[in-house]
Parts: sequence; C-alpha cells; structure tokens
Amino acid sequence: MICHGCSVNNYRNVESAQIEFADEVNVLVGDNGQGKTNIVEAIYLCSVGRSFRGADEAEMIKFGESGAQISVDFSDSVRKQNITMHLFRDKRRQVEQNRVKITRMSDMIGSLSSVLFCPEHLSVVKEGPAMRRNYLDIAISQLRPVYISALQRYTKVLKQRNKLIRDAEDDRRTFNETIDFWSDQLAAEAATIARLRVEYLRRARVLVASFFSDMTGGREVPELIYAGSSHDEEDMYLDAAATKAKYLKLLSENHDREIGAGTTLWGIHKDDITINLNDHPARVFASQGQQRSIALAMKLSEGEICREERGEYPIFLLDDVLSELDAGRRNYLINEIKGRQVIMTTCETLPVGDAKVIKVDGGRYY
Repeated sequence: MICHGCSVNNYRNVESAQIEFADEVNVLVGDNGQGKTNIVEAIYLCSVGRSFRGADEAEMIKFGESGAQISVDFSDSVRKQNITMHLFRDKRRQVEQNRVKITRMSDMIGSLSSVLFCPEHLSVVKEGPAMRRNYLDIAISQLRPVYISALQRYTKVLKQRNKLIRDAEDDRRTFNETIDFWSDQLAAEAATIARLRVEYLRRARVLVASFFSDMTGGREVPELIYAGSSHDEEDMYLDAAATKAKYLKLLSENHDREIGAGTTLWGIHKDDITINLNDHPARVFASQGQQRSIALAMKLSEGEICREERGEYPIFLLDDVLSELDAGRRNYLINEIKGRQVIMTTCETLPVGDAKVIKVDGGRYY
C-alpha cells in the first residue's frame, strides 16, 4: 500500500496544500503547532473514518470557513485509487472513492490501510480498557467489513437499551415489554464481535511475543488474553452461540442492578485485554520501558497481520512518536519499518536514513 499524495483545503490551519510522498520514508519536520500532525490526521481520516485526536468535523475545518476538503491518492497491489472527503459545519460529510459517492463509511474503511503510532498508544498497557478496545476495533475494522457492521449495530442497540434503562423508573411498563428484545439483539452482536476480537488477538499475541523478544533479547514473555465482561475463559468467545447465551443470561437476570447503575453493565463495550509479562499484570509490574516495548510490539503486529491478510503492508503513520522513545526502541522501530512506506512527523531531523524531508511552517509544506 502506497500513499502517493494528499491535498487539503481549509483543513485545520491549512488554507491549501498539496503534498507528494516518496514510496518509503517521508518526514514532516517543523515546530509544534505548524501543521505536521494535520496531514497525518487527514490521511488517517480517509483510512478509518475518524480523527485519532478525537476531533469532531467542525474542529477540523479552518476557522471562518464553512467546509474543508481532503483528497488522498494511493494504490494497492491492484490499482491506483482516490478517496476525497468533504467536511461541513452544518451537515454530514460527503465521501467519494474513485469519484463514486460513498453512502456508508463502512464501505470505505479498509481501502486505504494504515497503522498509526502516536504518543498516546505508548500508554495502551497502563491506561484503561477503552484504549485497548480501540486498538482491536481499528485493527479488525480494516480487515473485516462484517466487524464494522456488527459494531455499528451494537452501538445503536446499546444506545436504545441504555435509554430504556434510564427511563425505567418512570416507565417500568415499557421497560418490561421491550427489554428482552433489546437484550437479545445486543447479545447477538456481542457474540460476533467477541469472536472476531479473540481470533485477531490470538494471531496478534504470537507476533507481539516475537517482536518483544527481539527488542528485549528474549528475557521476558508478554501475553495478551481476551478478558470479556462475562468473566469466562477465552475459548468460550470463539463459540458464538455460547457467547450469546452467556451475555443474554447476564442481561436478563440483572435488571435491578442495571437500573440502579443507569446503564448496561455487560457486553463487549465493557471487555478488555489482559496484558501479562512473565505471568504478572504488565500494568502493575512492568517498567515504563517494558510497557512501551509491548505497545510497539502490538502496533507492529497490527501491520504484520494486515500484510498476512492483504499481501502487502499498510502505510505506517508515525506522529511524533520517535521523540517519546529511548535510543534503543527508536532504532528498533526504524529498522522494523524499513522497506515500507512511512509518513512521520518530528520537530527535529532524526537519523532515519534516506528519507524525503518535508518542511512545515504555518500550514505551508515545502
């Protein structure tokens, strides 16, 4: 997968820019706040459909403008392609792929494969479950369209079920009449999502252990285990019928607890990844360096699984991550991504070998 170029108009602090990329390493260099991350964000937005900075669409439009446009030219092993995205302040975005209008974001995701490294990802081990679920959701969504669809349905059902729970004290009759329907729908989607997560995680943990061993000389062994909110062994989640039955039981027998909490207490939105190092919780017992090595191994495994699935590496996006690493981990990461297309940002020129350097100043690129 190669990103040939990206053009943006009225995006963040950029009035207009068109950038061409080399097939291997590209380095966007400039001071903080000049617009380096904006380009990485724009490419990522056209890859997975959302900003990794947590921004909504209005925040990505240049101040004083009514809309913005992003266009990314790329090619896979088959053909050249383009994704163009129009953002608006007062209506939904419009997306075109190869000049054909896309009505569902799920139809776009997976076309432009990418793996993002950013400073926040280095905290995936010690931060809360949401970050680890996000790691799985982004990685699997780019490979399995069925996963995106199930996740979208799950989110809609969860929203309806939570509203029903919140309204239960004032309208217990509606709750009693409809809760079983929403619980069944939620459990069914949860079973699909959990199975795909476990299947992916079982592939990832072999690669994570290998990358981690390379980084550390094989002294420690990390392990990633799926930790579902039903507290069952990982194997159960591979059986969709058993998983649905277990979640449905929990969702059907604990109505009073959920009404008291005001939310749905079981489901894949509560699941996690247990990360151990030498059979001990890495969140507690691993050093910061060990935690960062596990995080890097998780992201590298994401790229490797994509290559196994699609026959080519994704685009590697590194947003100011090298400055957060010590020399050993920095050199390891640089060596591991050689021969693949990399688009990275940095405040200072770093020793990354032959690279196309793009200077960034006030939303201008040269």
